Amino acid sequence: MTLFNELKSSLEEAVEIHHGRKEASRITRFEIADVKSIRDSLQVSQAEFAKALGTSVDTIKSWESRRRNPTGLAAKVLATIQDNPSFYQELSEH
Repeated sequence: MTLFNELKSSLEEAVEIHHGRKEASRITRFEIADVKSIRDSLQVSQAEFAKALGTSVDTIKSWESRRRNPTGLAAKVLATIQDNPSFYQELSEH
């Protein structure tokens, strides 16, 4: 099967799933971190949180207002902090 045919088949399957004529073989959902809630629970300012994460205050504000979502390593770090708040203390010391 050529790459074109594979892509075409995949898109046709996606359309079938979208219209409810076929079940998806798997569904992946990602939980988006509630950055404001995490930061509030740590009782730190946006500036302190940004410094610990190595990002800007504007990025923290964007995440908190949900204009943007943390991705990649930032999302993993936030999930770790949410599960283990003491990790933030270690992070902020570096």
